[in-house]
Amino acid sequence: MPEAAATESRDVADLSRAEAEAELARLAALLAEANDAYHADDAPVMDDARYDALKRRNAAIEAAFPDLKRSDSPTDQVGAAPSETFSKVRHAVRMLSLGNAFEDGDVAEFDRSVRSYLGREEGLAYTAEPKIDGLSLSLRYEGGKLMQAATRGDGESGENVTANARTIADIPQEVTGAPEVLEVRGEVYMSHDDFAALNERQAAAGGKLFANPRNAAAGSLRQLDAEITRARPLRFYAYAWGEVSEPLADTQFGAIARLAAMGFSTNADTALCNGPEEMLAHYRAIEQKRATLGYDIDGVVYKVNDLALQARLGFRSTTPRWAIAHKFPAELAWTWLREIEIQVGRTGALSPVARLEPVTVGGVVVSNATLHNEDYIAGRDARGGEIRGGKDIRPGDWVQVYRAGDVIPKVADVDLAKRPAGAAPFRFPETCPECGSPAIREEGDAVRRCTGGMICPAQAVEKLKHFVSRAAFDIEGLGAKQVEAFYADDQLPVREPSDIFTLAERDRANMTKLANRDGWGETSAKNLFQAIEDRREIALGRLIFGLGIRHVGEVAAQDLARHYGSWEVMAEALDRARPAALAHRAGEEAAEAERAKAAAEGRRAKLAEARAAAAPEVPPEAAEAWADLIGTDGIGPVLALSLSDAFANPDERAAMDRLLPHLAPQAPEARATGSPVAGKTVVFTGTLEKMTRAEAKARAEALGAKVSGSVSAKTDLLVAGPGAGSKATKAAELGVEIIDEDGWLALIGDA
Repeated sequence: MPEAAATESRDVADLSRAEAEAELARLAALLAEANDAYHADDAPVMDDARYDALKRRNAAIEAAFPDLKRSDSPTDQVGAAPSETFSKVRHAVRMLSLGNAFEDGDVAEFDRSVRSYLGREEGLAYTAEPKIDGLSLSLRYEGGKLMQAATRGDGESGENVTANARTIADIPQEVTGAPEVLEVRGEVYMSHDDFAALNERQAAAGGKLFANPRNAAAGSLRQLDAEITRARPLRFYAYAWGEVSEPLADTQFGAIARLAAMGFSTNADTALCNGPEEMLAHYRAIEQKRATLGYDIDGVVYKVNDLALQARLGFRSTTPRWAIAHKFPAELAWTWLREIEIQVGRTGALSPVARLEPVTVGGVVVSNATLHNEDYIAGRDARGGEIRGGKDIRPGDWVQVYRAGDVIPKVADVDLAKRPAGAAPFRFPETCPECGSPAIREEGDAVRRCTGGMICPAQAVEKLKHFVSRAAFDIEGLGAKQVEAFYADDQLPVREPSDIFTLAERDRANMTKLANRDGWGETSAKNLFQAIEDRREIALGRLIFGLGIRHVGEVAAQDLARHYGSWEVMAEALDRARPAALAHRAGEEAAEAERAKAAAEGRRAKLAEARAAAAPEVPPEAAEAWADLIGTDGIGPVLALSLSDAFANPDERAAMDRLLPHLAPQAPEARATGSPVAGKTVVFTGTLEKMTRAEAKARAEALGAKVSGSVSAKTDLLVAGPGAGSKATKAAELGVEIIDEDGWLALIGDA
């Protein structure tokens, strides 16, 4: 296997810091070369699927190692720098690229994220248009006359190709009914028939043949001699705009219709869709007619139709929040499945991995692929319905592998005609392959988990890897490989986090020094010990995240740190809340049993009664501590139970108790002071009409307030919008100050 392909097939989680840094450098160079070849030279050196996969891998490594992000990161780049051949044009409004969707679920997630950001439960309308594979162009009109044309370039500035653009028949020289200033944006492309005819003429004249219509269109537009461009059959579709002196319309669809009325060519296959189902239906329709369109497309672009909502959604650094490109599937490949291997993660999850006969998929050699879980192997979805027509996956099968831009390939299908005789169904283990402990699958969980906890070496190693990971303790020189080596070491073992902080002391007392071992020297050992020493002071949020407690991610860890302020306060609160946590679990289990029984008997489940009957009474202080925990914004009952279980587990708690004496957890930075709400606990309820809940929370926290999800005696202020219910009632009972949204805006000075 080529070295680069071997590197690309490795999971990001397996990369050491040095390997990640080297991989980012390689990807930056590779993607920069691809960008220049595609945007500047019009001669691509890789296909779109490989480019997308490399860019997503680069983003995944940056997420795992944020401090290694390079100044020339491909994540922050749009297009390529303008060629020195043409004068430069600075765009009045940046020309950005689009985020990508590769699966149906990505489209649903895009819609969910848009509605969540806007605080809307009701569906939204989107436009869906073919994504033309051509060259982006911006046309500036002033007083109805074409004044300037520029390529996208790097998004900030592009190449001045005005003379060439004037030769394209689809580009009007003058328009009527336009705003005083109008920048029309679209795609220059070449039809399949025109491309074939051009190559015939090139061949007859002994000239250069173009590889594809996109290269031909881009190369033709960027000729120094405009007469050569005039002789090329270029076309232009308008689909967007930049600077305008007045709005074109209230909606994306209306704005495109107005551009068409001005004389611009717009795509007749653009449709207005209400929600993901219609978006996907239009995507399928376009995919079916793709071969008959007469020009190249590589997907469908979805945009929020309401322009006011587009404005609210705004932009990320290089992409708009209100649009996404749904790419067509990447290359597929078939190969033999050698075996199914079970890997055990830090939370005990048993994950099946397909070990494949190496095969090239989308330009990358693939030898491993995910199989998700035991249901997926058996040909079932999470609800027991059939997938792949009910075909299971067995070792020895001839399987279809696809990448679709994903870092981790997937097994998509099985060819039963090639299944070896005697191939037995795969039996998912019910005991952990690492420690032999029972592996159980809880009701409603798609994953089977080892119950061994810290006695399971696989879980222990993965927890240690997580503990030293970039977002947790981030210990320089202690990566995944070093963790595995120390865990297996008999002289200087590291079996739990506290062992890391006694490593230097044990090394001094040990006859066999770390500096004398393979892969280590005096300098590297000294650097490691210093790096460990530097992490004794650690932000509380990083400590909580580093423990690797199930469901507790970076954001939740920071929320907990801000809420409790210190480790001691959090630990004491969790201990007090334990009886209420157990009561909550008993109530949920009883409710689940009642739900199943009611379904079997064909009646309506009485969930509240079942919960009340099963949940034991708990001391008031436990109920208050539990309410305070789940009332923390961002902390729900599932996460809270997981956290409570971890602190109540004797082995895990003992490991924490052994770790804490070595550390000095740092409280979160002090909140802003001097604002009217600094230091106050605020609860938002009901419908906010002038900002979303996310916007309100961010603004409150920026002003030094603490945002809670529930009302208690500690609540200082309730902001109640229309539809406020039980929270408003409870606040009134407790004497908590209640104001409406206008009152809130007046209070914080945003009225």
